[in-house]
Amino acid sequence: MAAKTLFRLLTAAWFAAAPFVALPALAEDAQPAETQPADNQAAAPKEEQPGLKEVLNDLLGKGDQQLPAPAPQGKRLPFGRTEMQLSFAPLVKETAPAVVNVYASQQVQVRSPFAGDPFFEQFFSRQFGKQAPQRMQSSLGSGVLVDASGIVVTNNHVIKDADEVKVATSDGREFPSKVLLRDESLDLAVLKIDSDKPFSVVPIGDSDALEVGDLVLAIGNPFGVGQTTTSGIVSALARSHIGVSDFGFFIQTDAAINPGNSGGGLINMTGQLMGINTAIYSRSGGSIGIGFAIPSNMVRAVVEAAMQGRDYFERPFIGATFEPVTPAIAESLGMEQPSGALVSSVAPEGPAAQAGLKPGDVVLSLNGIAIEHVDALGYRLATVSVGSPASLAVFSQGAEKTVEITPVRPPEGASAGPITIEGGSPFAGATVAELSPRLAQRLGMPNDLKGVTVVDIQRNSPAAQLGLRPRDVVREVNGQAIDTPDTLKQAAAEKTRRWRLTLERNGQLLRQVLIY
Repeated sequence: MAAKTLFRLLTAAWFAAAPFVALPALAEDAQPAETQPADNQAAAPKEEQPGLKEVLNDLLGKGDQQLPAPAPQGKRLPFGRTEMQLSFAPLVKETAPAVVNVYASQQVQVRSPFAGDPFFEQFFSRQFGKQAPQRMQSSLGSGVLVDASGIVVTNNHVIKDADEVKVATSDGREFPSKVLLRDESLDLAVLKIDSDKPFSVVPIGDSDALEVGDLVLAIGNPFGVGQTTTSGIVSALARSHIGVSDFGFFIQTDAAINPGNSGGGLINMTGQLMGINTAIYSRSGGSIGIGFAIPSNMVRAVVEAAMQGRDYFERPFIGATFEPVTPAIAESLGMEQPSGALVSSVAPEGPAAQAGLKPGDVVLSLNGIAIEHVDALGYRLATVSVGSPASLAVFSQGAEKTVEITPVRPPEGASAGPITIEGGSPFAGATVAELSPRLAQRLGMPNDLKGVTVVDIQRNSPAAQLGLRPRDVVREVNGQAIDTPDTLKQAAAEKTRRWRLTLERNGQLLRQVLIY
């Protein structure tokens, strides 16, 4: 069958090369026929007819061809066999030295297998003494050097609860590191390592320039086998609710990401950092082509906060809370489609109130970028600098309007600061503070939540035995409303053995009555 096809092509090419046959493709550019010159006039040079080689090349697609016009922003599809054989090797050589391995270790106590059994536990205690033995537990991840001074970005879950964090570069050097900033809600952490020479870095790019279909590389250390590079495309943007953290604006890619790749870099074709690889969707533990990365614009904001000396990322405050726009809400408001972020509450005298935002308004865009859902608005606001005006397109009372708003630092509140409860009450050993927008943000709690919250619990204290946890909000003690830390301190000093407590935990009220 292949021989017949080749024979037909050769036959067609031979006839096409004959001078008395006009090729349609060539005739398109030919000039109209002119009168032949007389015998006494010099004959004009004949137009050279294409030979067999040229015709074959044209038929087989190997001749000179006009490249397609480049798409916007210089992007286009690969064209021809030559471009399909291009290599990522130069790009990998340029960026891979800035991707590092992150080793986190911590001491954990070995739990007795006979804990709770009074007969067998005595043998365990006799062998190891009263103090339980400890063992070293380690975890492995990746990181990216983004500043020549030794600033490394990785995931918070890579170094969570670690007693020691070390960073190993691609050339085999190993450095102790200092944790500058960590944010559990974003799942990002910033480390600092020191050296006499500047480090290789990957510049942070603009993740808003990414489009679905763009080529990307994922570089990291999967399964601890060593630095590995995989390629793929951007599969989707603005992915949310993937169950990794409170952050809801991930880049999705089909570049293979496996355990150990966490904290590694997602690199575009110009050698810029587009995201920090964070999670995968998998049923087996390995990559199935669905990976997620935190956008580089968020990474840049966190790095800037760390380099300014902050130990956590402080989001700009506008004094409003938002919720999703459901189809039912969109229909009731007269909107064509359910998109944007619905204003559910506005803090008095906050930037949102001063700008004229009201409950029931819907934010459609921020600085010209469309807001498709409430998580997108949270991401966009988080990347706006404090004090920089932002323009919001708002759908209000059936019409669109533009609102100018200037984010500020979250207010601290009127309380003097946290206090530690002492004495013999069930609250002894608990450090409590009055909730303010700044404290609520630091603890990962809603900004509009009010009351007195538990900030820390001393180990083996009465508060720990009671089961109090950080971020618990104390509402009532023995029928007395608790609104300040001093009020709780006075209630805890009451001389009584009967205690009636009301706590709020993750939005649920818990009531307890105990004899202490």
